[in-house]
Order: sequence, then structure tokens, then C-alpha cells
Amino acid sequence: MAIRTLFVTRLYEAMIDNPALIEELEDSVRMLAAEDRAGQGWSKAHGYRGYTSYASLNDLPARDPVIAELAKLLNGHVRRFAEQSHLDLGRRLRLDSLWVNLMKPGATHSGHIHPHSVISGTFYVCVPPGSGGLKLEDPRLPLMMAAPPRTPDAPEDSRSFVYAEPKPGMVLLWESWLRHEVPPSTAKGDRISISFNYS
Repeated sequence: MAIRTLFVTRLYEAMIDNPALIEELEDSVRMLAAEDRAGQGWSKAHGYRGYTSYASLNDLPARDPVIAELAKLLNGHVRRFAEQSHLDLGRRLRLDSLWVNLMKPGATHSGHIHPHSVISGTFYVCVPPGSGGLKLEDPRLPLMMAAPPRTPDAPEDSRSFVYAEPKPGMVLLWESWLRHEVPPSTAKGDRISISFNYS
């Protein structure tokens, strides 16, 4: 008898061990959150507890040298992930969009995908206790019409949902079709991250 594991979904996890960069990124995000009126307005209008530059600033690496430094580091991680995922690209992936997130206590981000991108990810700047992990969903769930739930002791590769527990300096990457969400934060401080897409 043999049981084969098919159709693997990969999650890339790495650390950027640079406390000075993380501190500078925190300062940059807090400055943007204080000064970006358009981003503040969009966040308020869409019920985002905190601030995101998602719909307001599309040039952050050109605008901020600290974010540009992070983008250079991300390029290498994305290249390695694409190679390990056996993606036949034909040409190099490029950073398509990058935005910052400052989530206040109680904030959440419902399940979503990143259309028109190949690889998406998040770099974590501040992750106070209780911030919550990144919840990843088995992409086959909509097709599992009569599938029973998995047992509580099921291995990670057999679960319907997997939680990645971020920490400051962590990079998480996944293919952009993978549905993910941020559960409500019970932290007492701000959860700060920088999200991005490569196409």
C-alpha cells in the first residue's frame, strides 16, 4: 500500500535579522500613518481599524529609502521561493505593489486572494503578543462537497486551515491564489506589517 501527497501548497518562511532596519521601518510606517490623509480616509471608509497605504500610495520604495532597502532584500527571497516552487516564469518576477499596514487592537482582515499576481507576501515589523497569526486556507475547500472535518491531531498538510505565527523580521511568501486572512487581534499594541505582490 502507498499513499502519495499530491498538489503541494508551499509557504516560504525566512527571517531578515536586521534590528536597525526593523526599527527604521516602524518609524516610516508610523510617519506614513500620521501624514497620509488619503490612506487615513480610505481606511476609515472601509472599516479598517488602523491605517493602510493600500489604496493611497503606490510608490513607497521610490519615496522611502528604508522601504527601498527592504524591497531589495525581498527580491532575493522571492527569487528563491519561485525556484523552490518550480515556477517556469520565462522572465524575472518584479515587485508590482507594496503597501504598509498598521492594525490597531481588534483589527482583522477578512479572507482574500491577490488577483493578477504570481507571488504575494508580508514582512512583519511589529507583532505584539495576541496579534494573531496569518490564517491560510486549503484552496480545495470549495470543492469538498461532502468532506468530513479533519481530526484534531491531523498533520499540518492535512488540515483545512493552517496558522503561520509571525514575528518581527519574518518574511512569509505564498502563491497569490492562496486565500488568507488575519484573524482579530487581541494585542494591546499595533501590529505593523508590509505586504507586497510580485508579477
